[in-house]
Amino acid sequence: MKLLHIIGLIGIAIAIAMIITTLGDASRYVSFDEACTMAKNGNKNKIHVVGTLKKNTKGNPIQVYYDAVKDPNYFKFTLIDNNKKEYPVIYRNPKPADFERSEQVVVVGSVVGEEFHAKEILMKCPSKYEEKEVKM
Repeated sequence: MKLLHIIGLIGIAIAIAMIITTLGDASRYVSFDEACTMAKNGNKNKIHVVGTLKKNTKGNPIQVYYDAVKDPNYFKFTLIDNNKKEYPVIYRNPKPADFERSEQVVVVGSVVGEEFHAKEILMKCPSKYEEKEVKM
């Protein structure tokens, strides 16, 4: 076998290993019930939960706690998943900008006790590029 063939096979093996590693990190959205079950079973992988913020009758988020003076790296809020289950989420980083305006929130992390500890927060905010009807 020529050296070029050996190098090619090694390159293909590395590419396959990278693809398998990437697929192993991919996850799906789960509910808080599934996240709790996964935590009880010892699953330490990142869990993705999608939901909406708990809001009052006027549409303003409630049960959101952030005090930048006391502790700028402690942010706590209540998230409602797609199964309508409310769960407290703790994020140990500063509160994301425009958090209250988000339509949906994806938290990435794990369940610890009776709380979800988020490592990342991904937000779907209302788009400022939506088409608006122009009245004449």
